[in-house]
Amino acid sequence: MDEVSRIRGRVTSRDGTPVAYERYGDGGGPPLVLVAGARGTAESGRPLAGLLARHFSVVVYDRRERGPYAVEREIEDLAAVLAAAGPGAAVHGTGTGGALALAAAAAGLPVEAVSVYEPPAHEPYAREGGPWPRASARAARAAVQTTHAPAYGLAGVRARVLVVDGGASPAEVRRAARALAAALPRARHRTLTGQTHEVAPHVLAPVLEGFFSGERETAGIP
Repeated sequence: MDEVSRIRGRVTSRDGTPVAYERYGDGGGPPLVLVAGARGTAESGRPLAGLLARHFSVVVYDRRERGPYAVEREIEDLAAVLAAAGPGAAVHGTGTGGALALAAAAAGLPVEAVSVYEPPAHEPYAREGGPWPRASARAARAAVQTTHAPAYGLAGVRARVLVVDGGASPAEVRRAARALAAALPRARHRTLTGQTHEVAPHVLAPVLEGFFSGERETAGIP
């Protein structure tokens, strides 16, 4: 991590909320924004960012503190970070960050590709501060179409998507991940052997690298 350059910055969301971010890498690769889970910060994304910074200009940021939740505000935060990251940005989200990434893509944010690792499906996302339904194929199809964000349906996600889960995670989590991938227009599903929700960055990084590098034959996505 010491060899990777880091630049700290701040953007302002649409409602005036300041959003702190960190950029890793020398900017030579395409931009990639990492969205942490609930109450996630730039710090929580540093290990994965350091590994991916060899090939991408990686941006991690602080998600806003929770009050009365509105997914629209978090989408506006992500929009501001994407603007700072630069054109052609891709997004990876972990946990509730994955649900936010999909909601943002469905809402029309300019995202080239999205990957998600175990977005919440077996419990209401509202419990962690955002919209996500219970696990089932029907719920996965409905996904972000909740009372919090009724306009953000999975059919609106036009980006290529990779849905990833851990082979040692509960069976319901893996079933929900497969159902989510099946419900998206341009998606595939992958399981990482032996991993849990606390996925090891060195295991996840090469998977994301292959997907976001546009290796469509490897990713298996049209």
